[in-house]
Amino acid sequence: MIVAEGLPAQTACRVLGVSESGYYARRGRAPSQRTIRHVWLTDLIRQIHTASRGTYGARRVHAELTMGYGVEVGHNAVGMLMSRAGLAGLPGNRRRKRKTPGAPTALDLVDRQFARTEPDRLWVTDITEHPTREGKIYCAVVLDTFSRRVVGWSIDSSPTATLVTSALGMAINNRNPTDTTVIHSDQGTQFTSWAFTRRAKDCGLLPSMASIGDCFDNAMIESFWARM
Repeated sequence: MIVAEGLPAQTACRVLGVSESGYYARRGRAPSQRTIRHVWLTDLIRQIHTASRGTYGARRVHAELTMGYGVEVGHNAVGMLMSRAGLAGLPGNRRRKRKTPGAPTALDLVDRQFARTEPDRLWVTDITEHPTREGKIYCAVVLDTFSRRVVGWSIDSSPTATLVTSALGMAINNRNPTDTTVIHSDQGTQFTSWAFTRRAKDCGLLPSMASIGDCFDNAMIESFWARM
């Protein structure tokens, strides 16, 4: 680093209060396992950040690393490495969904374990909004976690229960869900609605819902929105 800055080693060591012998010994020493891992993680983080077109912040990069790549790493470590690499995400502008007090909810059957070995075992669903020249539009998708493929989608000018029910209906018609297929969502009013719940249960799907205000409970669909 001293040479890279164009400073004489002797002068720099004197200013920093370190010995020249110690400086040269450190330069000749092999990098530690921690340093090697940080370099590897930073390269992987750059790939994920680039694939998201610079939109992913530390939380989404961490979710992609742990749930998409199976890498065990702490959230704080990801934030530190992104900061060192000069990487930052964009602030989200998604519409906050509200939950109706007393509305029926389902248990979380996923517990952040999104990996599946076969298709149509776990579907995740969510809504996002997009500004257009004619105003906002809302999009709902159903994603198969095995292939990360969109198996159902719907677009409308308002975020209603019909929007999410139509996306679920397309997924049901396109695929072959069984009585063990889980449909995982948040606790927004659209997903706790009678129409959506009835459509899922009539087809034998097992409803599952994330906890309120925790993006990691439905991280795979959050990751999809950021990429899209």
